[in-house]
Amino acid sequence: MKRVMVLGSTGSIGRNTLDIIGRMPGEFRAAALSCRSRISEIAGQAREFKPEALAISGSGFVAADFKQISSDVKCYGGEQGLLKMIEEVGADIVVNGISGSGGLLPSFKTLECGKDLALANKETVVMAGSLITELARKRKKKLIPVDSEHAALFSLLESAAERGVAEVILTASGGAFRDFTAEQLQHVRVADALKHPNWQMGPKITVDSATMANKGLEVIEAHYLFSIAVNKIKVLIHPQSYVHAMIRTIEGSLYAQISKPDMRLPILNALSYPHLLAADFAALELGDRELSFLPVDYKKYPLLALAYEAVKRDSAHCVVYNAANEVAVEAFLKERISFLEIAAVVADTLILDWDGSTATLEDILDIDRRARIETERFIK
Repeated sequence: MKRVMVLGSTGSIGRNTLDIIGRMPGEFRAAALSCRSRISEIAGQAREFKPEALAISGSGFVAADFKQISSDVKCYGGEQGLLKMIEEVGADIVVNGISGSGGLLPSFKTLECGKDLALANKETVVMAGSLITELARKRKKKLIPVDSEHAALFSLLESAAERGVAEVILTASGGAFRDFTAEQLQHVRVADALKHPNWQMGPKITVDSATMANKGLEVIEAHYLFSIAVNKIKVLIHPQSYVHAMIRTIEGSLYAQISKPDMRLPILNALSYPHLLAADFAALELGDRELSFLPVDYKKYPLLALAYEAVKRDSAHCVVYNAANEVAVEAFLKERISFLEIAAVVADTLILDWDGSTATLEDILDIDRRARIETERFIK
């Protein structure tokens, strides 16, 4: 039985991970859970799954918050408490479902402590791709992607690596506004952006899907995770979200990973790696399904084009891209800027001088901090 630590257990990835643990009690056990601020929800999870420990990482927590939780559970508070829990609690694998740049340090702590990492926090790789992959190699620990697209590529590349890979293709649903004209995009509101046609996700990633910044982050992530030249990473619009990724081998054949748009499948495959476990939720019958693909309109989705530019520049610009987008999306969700201004703010921030070292985590965090300040200045 694998002991699983779930970081961000009250988010979409965390809830789906716990669903799998609940379905397969003979295979997996929840060793520890964490959330940022949803005290009541994680308390309910603790009662159901009976972990040994949990952490509430938000800065506003107080000791009284833990009174809702059984005294049998060891509790950790704050960001440092979360890192201490990763260090102290035994687990075979850590699922990092934390949203945003807050997942960076927990990813590094996981590998440093000798635990395998199932990574749904794409910002870890976008901000520190070379460092995190080198750390996994040095510690001889598994770094398994959980994003549906990268989980698909992970599987496909393992199967076809010896055949010679010419390019990889990431698919994108197109988000809430894939059928909107440029004129219509000028008038969309926050509530409109949060209506994803295929996936149930948190607000930030749902907005990222609508702008295709999410796909931009995934392009950067694929470049670092799989050591693929960025000019060999393509994106296609696939409205149905059944084909999660494809690879083209050197003689022209296409290989695809096809399944329902259900995050439990890549999570299960990460938890059970290198084996496959039978599941009753992932089978997709194709008899009455339509599969269609469209090219990306980069004028409609400028944030995807900006991601390609960032990764072609250097790793510092990837850090800035992520930081500027996080700040801009937060401003949009608070109705401080319009939907179209998200891309404009990121572009303004990226155009500044960001030459600098990303050789250490301290370097990366410094660039991230400065990028957020500049982005906020443009928003104001």
